[in-house]
Amino acid sequence: MLGRREESLWHMIAAPTVWALHFCLCYGWTASVCARTDDVTAARVGIALVSAAALVAIAVIGWRAWRQWDYLDDFDYEHDRPTVEDRREFLGHAGWLLALVSGIGTLFVASPALFIESCL
Repeated sequence: MLGRREESLWHMIAAPTVWALHFCLCYGWTASVCARTDDVTAARVGIALVSAAALVAIAVIGWRAWRQWDYLDDFDYEHDRPTVEDRREFLGHAGWLLALVSGIGTLFVASPALFIESCL
């Protein structure tokens, strides 16, 4: 019998949700810091902290999806039969791929912090 997490579609979109929240927090934080002061260091530190937390969360989500996919058990990446196992592995596979894309997206969202010279 599948657990609640393995039956749900919500865990599959958890990593993109973290990525979207990271995007909003980074740009919101930078806008608020630059509106009050021209302290680029505070903006960079905030972006670094939020990015580290987001990457850790995405890595945990990706690891859980990898385990659900269970690829190393049978090296099967085709899930086209209408069975409970194929549905579970498909959700894990899709969740892992979304976590991978979300991790890359998080790095791209954080990368402008390396090049910020001023808030103007």
